[in-house]
Amino acid sequence: MTLLALSSLSAELGGKTVLRDVALTVKEGEFVGLIGPNGAGKSTLLRTILGLTPSQGNIELGGQAAASMSAAQRAKLVSYLPQEREIAWPVTVERLVGLGRAPHLPPFARPGAADEAAVREAMRRMDVEDFATRRATELSGGEKARVLIARALAQEAPLMLADEPTAGLDPAHQITLMRVFAGLAKEGRSVIACLHDLGLAARWCSRLVLLANGSIVADGPPRDVLTAARLRDVYGIQAYLGEDGGGLVVHPLDLAE
Repeated sequence: MTLLALSSLSAELGGKTVLRDVALTVKEGEFVGLIGPNGAGKSTLLRTILGLTPSQGNIELGGQAAASMSAAQRAKLVSYLPQEREIAWPVTVERLVGLGRAPHLPPFARPGAADEAAVREAMRRMDVEDFATRRATELSGGEKARVLIARALAQEAPLMLADEPTAGLDPAHQITLMRVFAGLAKEGRSVIACLHDLGLAARWCSRLVLLANGSIVADGPPRDVLTAARLRDVYGIQAYLGEDGGGLVVHPLDLAE
């Protein structure tokens, strides 16, 4: 099943074109790394898919035109983890993660057994079970990031959009998160994650989409997208490219001359 289909998608911010004629299709079971230098349009693309940034072109979610959907309908199909990690209200971690179930509940309804199970599983996956009764505002930056990811997981949408999800996480929790996203793809859900760490993107994503100047310049398996020439031309860097344990290893070394 096609979860996302974009065609002729363009967007402007402050009178400047940020996305140019983007076409992209994402099916069930994909872990897509959205990569590219700063200002390439990665965050804008995610926000455009969600209808948070005005755009021209076509966006379909689950085979339906996104423009015809209500916010509630869209929330059942797509979850979103923004870059911002601010938590404004001193609610408990369990309550905050539980907010991910809102799209599935009628107004003022109490969570049922299935909702509680989804919250527990999301907290387990992000290793925040021990924080359940703590106030979310009292957590460290990395702990807040994991809790907010758990909230998005609890939403159980077929498609997750995550903007720099590894920011603020230590290496162990970065790998844990990549394992979680890869696991979601194996379950038939899909993830599109903006990633700056090319090593993580190369190692864990099933597919990479490389953006530059608002356009897709490469789309495919990591080995096909992350070539020495592209890293030089798009990022302006020299990098080590190798293999270890059956996976691609990418490590930036220096600026390209």
